[in-house]
Amino acid sequence: MCRIAGLVSGSLQAKELTNIVQAMCNAMQHGGPDDEGVFVNGTAGVALGHRRLSIIDLSSNGHQPMTDTAKKAWITFNGEIYNYRQLKKELLALGAPFYSETDTEVILQAYLHWGTAAFAKLRGMFAFALYDIAGHATYLVRDTTGIKPLYYTTEGGKLMFASEVKAFKAAGVANTTDERWPVWLLSFGHIPEPFTTINGVLCLPKGHYLQWDSNGTYIVNSYANNITGNTIDKADIAKEGIYSHLLESVNRQLISDAPIGVFLSGGIDSSILTLLANAAKKQQLKTISIYFEEKAYDERPYQDAITSTVTGECYKHLVKQQDFETHLPQIIESMDVPTTDGINTWFISKYAHDAGLKAVLSGIGADELFGGYPSFSRMAYLNYLHKLPSALLSAAQLFSNDGYKRFVYLQHPTPAADYLFLRGLFTPADIAQVMNMDESQVNSILFNTLTFPRLESYDKLHAAWFETNIYMQNQLLRDTDVMSMSHGLEVRVPFLDEDFQAYVSRIKPSIRFDSGRPKKLLIDSFNAILPQTVWKRPKMGFSFPLQSWMGNSPAITDQGRYKNGASKKIIGKFKNGQLHWSRAFALYQIQGHV
Repeated sequence: MCRIAGLVSGSLQAKELTNIVQAMCNAMQHGGPDDEGVFVNGTAGVALGHRRLSIIDLSSNGHQPMTDTAKKAWITFNGEIYNYRQLKKELLALGAPFYSETDTEVILQAYLHWGTAAFAKLRGMFAFALYDIAGHATYLVRDTTGIKPLYYTTEGGKLMFASEVKAFKAAGVANTTDERWPVWLLSFGHIPEPFTTINGVLCLPKGHYLQWDSNGTYIVNSYANNITGNTIDKADIAKEGIYSHLLESVNRQLISDAPIGVFLSGGIDSSILTLLANAAKKQQLKTISIYFEEKAYDERPYQDAITSTVTGECYKHLVKQQDFETHLPQIIESMDVPTTDGINTWFISKYAHDAGLKAVLSGIGADELFGGYPSFSRMAYLNYLHKLPSALLSAAQLFSNDGYKRFVYLQHPTPAADYLFLRGLFTPADIAQVMNMDESQVNSILFNTLTFPRLESYDKLHAAWFETNIYMQNQLLRDTDVMSMSHGLEVRVPFLDEDFQAYVSRIKPSIRFDSGRPKKLLIDSFNAILPQTVWKRPKMGFSFPLQSWMGNSPAITDQGRYKNGASKKIIGKFKNGQLHWSRAFALYQIQGHV
């Protein structure tokens, strides 16, 4: 797990290339504190940079950027390839030479033997740049789930890329603000891919590679395999497969030459992973948990139900209002791209790092796969709500209740509007007032620039698409990556293993999504090991008492810092307990850009 950066330009000298890429890497030092390196080919105008967090093959053999034994290609790689040992066996049989035990070198040899077809063979979370010397081409490649970020720009006839947006700003090459980002933040609570806060700096789509040729032309292609296989229509078979495939995923992701642990919130997903990892781990497992003074958020009874059955050290940390106040500036700085999420990950990653861990397992992905969110039950309402007259939907803006006001989104016949009805923060009219814009401008930014595929029907399978490809992709995964790496910590996500996801996708929706209890199939698959006290508990998610913490925060509730009357009124509602904290937090973050 690392941070990467690079630049391909035919108009810059080797020293200029080096200085720019070095500046980008320095801005991301937190994500790779163990080592650094820059490779430059001045003749080709190629520079690759790397900051290393050593997890597999801790020796100097893991130094990057890395080349193969014949120096045919160079790579800078961020992530983990969980099936690298199996691929290495195949490559050795083909005569590929190796000098290290790293998964990085396996990627190099896989490309040299199989070309771009190698990308689909990789199982893991990754973002890498590979320079093919003989082919005069540079490739940017991102994993099929989008766990690892990879940003790039092609402005000015050059290719520039990095793991974080702040690296572009540090280099001073691409730093013109995209003025649309506050609108996206106020509506979605995040900035949807492929956009960022900088004009022309985009996120490479998951499951895609960008090929940049020496003449400055490029293409972006998908390499992801289409999921095939017979539909699983028997619950018992589905449960057996879920158990075996998740166990295999956990075993894969425990591969590490550095200390590894588990985030244990006390919920169903993290509890399952902890129990599976504890059974598989050869050395004692470390669990990291958080608790609060606020009783409504205290999950210690559920955490204790798991830790009492596992061996190893259990680290529990009390987080208070004062901790939030003290670290809020650091949390904002760590975001890289503005978001209303990630505070929880920032804290637990800090404590995992303090416990000596370099990698942890997280339960992200289970809710999206098995119907754990309220949107799965609300989705069906869209079938009926879209039949309401437009005038009635427009009148919803007159309601004082924010939930009812979101009905105005349904005037717009786009998937983005459907999603915002389910999860949106502010309505276009409210955003227009806050941003001093026309409502038509807001609508154009929201519905003319974002291209989500149209859903065939409003059912739970398509709710899963929304949650996976918008909320999880743009918010959970991005925030988890950047917040954990701000502490030099790698977060692994077994529920998002490619083979596990492929298996779950084959399960008949009527079996996969129970109409009575969220995630029933997942719970039933592990009922032999999962304590009843955990699976019978009310769903909380990995929640912090942010409603009260932000409500008591002088920084967030100071109406004097807000720029116009609309913003001041909204914060006034928040102070009176009439507004959800996520809306207040979004408004807080845009104040320098109104």
